Amino acid sequence: MAKPNQIIAVEKGVKTKAHHDLTAAHHGLRKPALLAGISRTYQPKDEEGEQLPPESTRVQVQAEEVLRDTARTLTRLFDVTATKDWANCTARADVTVDGRALLTGVPVSYLLFLEKQLTDIATFVRKLPVLDASESWVHDPSTDAWKTDPVRTVRTRKVPRNHVKAEATEHHPAQVEDYYEDVPVGYWTTVKFSGALPARRLNELTERLEKLQQAVKFAREEANGCEVDDRRAGDAVFGYLFG
Repeated sequence: MAKPNQIIAVEKGVKTKAHHDLTAAHHGLRKPALLAGISRTYQPKDEEGEQLPPESTRVQVQAEEVLRDTARTLTRLFDVTATKDWANCTARADVTVDGRALLTGVPVSYLLFLEKQLTDIATFVRKLPVLDASESWVHDPSTDAWKTDPVRTVRTRKVPRNHVKAEATEHHPAQVEDYYEDVPVGYWTTVKFSGALPARRLNELTERLEKLQQAVKFAREEANGCEVDDRRAGDAVFGYLFG
């Protein structure tokens, strides 16, 4: 018996070897010279004729032997993959957060799906808008949004004024400087609203997400550590194909 994590650990190497061996076999069978052999002897027409040595070329590749070798290589790949896929149907674990099982009997394939989805959700959560920390916010039930306390500001208007720098004399006119003065004419009362999240809420979401991600990883490790039966699919397949 084996464990799914052990099968996963050797699967890549088995796949690589099977691909390499199958490619080599394919190339070998495409070279007619390796499959061909010959044996010939020479006999002169009469006893005084030139004597020539026999010639022979040995067959270097036997197609049936290539089939047997290919079957052996691929049988290992088929068995490893079958064991992993059957294990994925039976290897299960609970996703537990803070002592409470959120999901029970979850298969490995779904745990892998959860891991990927939670990674995407984490990216989404990190980009959520947060309320401006420089303001003081309270929740407004009537708008279901956040709002600030009213802030009163003065509205002003520029009114032209002049300032006599020098009085008029018998020889010179008065020197007058024109300028504008900001004169209060009213008051603005401003309340800001926002649909963003408080930092506290974002921290809460982030903490929950991290806990769930950790729980899913633990569950996957637990499921992959279960004992599973080794599967022997290769013999049946290649016993039929090449038998």
